[in-house]
Amino acid sequence: MGIGEIIVLIIVGLIIGLLGKFVAPGDKDNIPLWLTLLCGIGGVLLGSVIYGAFGGDGSGGIDWTRWIVAILTAAVLVVIASSLTGRNTHKSSRTRV
Repeated sequence: MGIGEIIVLIIVGLIIGLLGKFVAPGDKDNIPLWLTLLCGIGGVLLGSVIYGAFGGDGSGGIDWTRWIVAILTAAVLVVIASSLTGRNTHKSSRTRV
């Protein structure tokens, strides 16, 4: 993998990570940008593996199915990352007396 491919993967990973954050349920804006980037890159890589495992072989032009799988995979990774980091922005509904 050349330096150009790595730069493209980082840029696409950031975009996919942000889209995954947008698609993820709830308030997932509490994870740092670097973690969003990692979720996006993971979404692209893991999404491609999942896509290929279910018989996806690409198509001419833009393969929308592959990108949808990558975005959904990144969304799952964002939810997992948000849960693991414990940086919840939700306040407890219980009040102290």
